[in-house]
Amino acid sequence: MSGASPARPAAGGWLDDIVAQLGALRRRSHQNRYGEGPLPELPSRPATIEMVDGFAAALFPRHYGPRDLTYDRVDTFVAEALKRSLAALARQARLEFGLTARTAPGDIVDHFAKALPRIRAVLETDIQAAFEGDPAATSIDEVLCCYPGVAAVIRHRVAHELYQLGLPMLARIVAEVAHSVTGIDIHPGATIGESFFIDHGTGVVIGETAVLGERVRLYQGVTLGARRFEVDARGALVKNYPRHPVIEDDVVIYAGASVLGRITVGHGSTIAGNVWLTHSVPPGSVITQAATRRDSLGESDAV
Repeated sequence: MSGASPARPAAGGWLDDIVAQLGALRRRSHQNRYGEGPLPELPSRPATIEMVDGFAAALFPRHYGPRDLTYDRVDTFVAEALKRSLAALARQARLEFGLTARTAPGDIVDHFAKALPRIRAVLETDIQAAFEGDPAATSIDEVLCCYPGVAAVIRHRVAHELYQLGLPMLARIVAEVAHSVTGIDIHPGATIGESFFIDHGTGVVIGETAVLGERVRLYQGVTLGARRFEVDARGALVKNYPRHPVIEDDVVIYAGASVLGRITVGHGSTIAGNVWLTHSVPPGSVITQAATRRDSLGESDAV
């Protein structure tokens, strides 16, 4: 039988039965979610990616704009990029609101557009923090063009604004694209202060309700996650409550550390690599693996 072609299903045979079964399941699922009537159109992942790339180019045209862009054409290019991306935002926002039968606020695009100068200003502090925080960085241009942490934070600043404007699905698309490209998973709901730096970055996870202060620095493999999930009387997961850490100003968390639950890491603290931390620590703490082991015996974990 070597080299024989695989058998193909005959028309009207078992393949038609499978198609019919899948169709019945699909219709039942759609009816449960949307009821009777036409299905709402979903926001487009490719259109959202293109939209965010346009915003990135408008924010940093020299680095993310066309290679042949000349200085005298920068403002014209930025205006054109913003017009295209804002028009795309208006359409994708209408589609997302349509999924839940909500009415999109008429000023949502204006709100986002007016936030862009603020987003750019905050990103400048993030980029400077990356340059100053990494001795291997040779220039701001290198940081902007090459650092995965910076690429992820640019997308997060945009995604967080969309999330705040009531567009969680668009925001999540942006975040997951950044995640797939950089290996850095930041939920768009996370609140992050200025001068934020993720060094290396692969495997970093920051949960939805995490709050980070200013000048926070994370290394690869850090998790800012939930310790456990609350459930209601029916056993269903409770949503929309604070369950991730609060990281105050000037905290450094080294590679592989997990900080879990709604705890507070006090300002100026250092969390060493591979620490598993599930309770709050005061300002200026230095938490190491050895200190964590001592804590399990009832002693202090601040060394």
